Amino acid sequence: MSSSPCQWTTLRPFVFSSLMVLCFVTLFFTYINFEMKFPSFNIFVDRARQSCPPVLCAAGDSNCSTELHHNHTQEIQVEAVDTEPDTIVLIWMWPFGAKFDLSCSDFNIKKCQLTDDKALYDKAHGVLFHHRDIHGNLENMPKEPRPWFQKWVWFNMESPANSGLIPELDDLFNLTSNYRLDSNIPVPYGHLEPVTPEDESFKMPVKDKLVCWIVSNWNTQYRRVQFYDEMKEHIEIHTYGNAFGNKLSDQDYTKVVSSCKFYLSFENSVYKDYITEKLYSPMKLGTVPVVLGPSRQNYEDHIPGDSFIHVDDFSTPKELADRLLYLDKNKTEYTAYFDWTNRFKVQGDFYGRGSACETCRYLQRNKRYQAFHELNKWYWG
Repeated sequence: MSSSPCQWTTLRPFVFSSLMVLCFVTLFFTYINFEMKFPSFNIFVDRARQSCPPVLCAAGDSNCSTELHHNHTQEIQVEAVDTEPDTIVLIWMWPFGAKFDLSCSDFNIKKCQLTDDKALYDKAHGVLFHHRDIHGNLENMPKEPRPWFQKWVWFNMESPANSGLIPELDDLFNLTSNYRLDSNIPVPYGHLEPVTPEDESFKMPVKDKLVCWIVSNWNTQYRRVQFYDEMKEHIEIHTYGNAFGNKLSDQDYTKVVSSCKFYLSFENSVYKDYITEKLYSPMKLGTVPVVLGPSRQNYEDHIPGDSFIHVDDFSTPKELADRLLYLDKNKTEYTAYFDWTNRFKVQGDFYGRGSACETCRYLQRNKRYQAFHELNKWYWG
């Protein structure tokens, strides 16, 4: 049956609208990234697991479990275990026969074992040898071969003038531990540390003496003795120690030095970095050190330049004496020598133990092979 013109006229708007909708839908699916996401099957599984009651097992059924089994990975926290062995430092000979505490707690060094048990020689990471206790023929040195991982450390706190040169030691050691700052393991006789809020503020001790000197090792060839002999002609110097037949106890030492305005911190020999407790002890006790030793510049590598008086700053002992007499009458200029106490405090050396513990710290941080050649040239020149 053919359509009449009237029917076509009636249907034409409908057909046109349908074609427009079809074109729009075609363009939409063609140019728009239409993505339908269907729920994962796992969601239903998980929901089923959450909603299902425990399985009911028949009595005696060994293949049935009332526990729900999940695929979730169980997190197990395992505490880290430090498997690094302790560093062993063997004290081969006690310095001058004086034993010291074998703990490094004061140095904040952990996993360090100090020992004098020579049975541990084959296990020791480092062996410490005190120069003044080494026999000239090396008869008291180890007879066994040195293990490949072990380092021998030359330890000496005496100046070259007071240490005998032993030619056979020249290329024997791996490391040096000495007061010199260019040593592998430097251990000065003292050092300054920053003050903390917990430290007590500096208070000037009561002074009733101008200049003091304590000395036991007397040698007319020493520069310090010659300087003293001339200086005493121009200023009163209170003297103590074996050289003057007036030995002091530790308690008396503290009392005497703190009561003096100036202390003669005269070293027995003049060498680079050879700056001993003769400087640090008076500073700690609130006394201005008058130093005789290496250059002023070398002293300033260790302490502030305004904390001491150097004999080389004066052309004669008399000129130095005149300066001390002047400072005795001028409180403001005298107290300026203690300005450093607002920033620093003195920390003394732990003789022997300092070298042993610092050796341990060094070995923990430096595990590569090392060797120290021409020891005699380096130290004795």
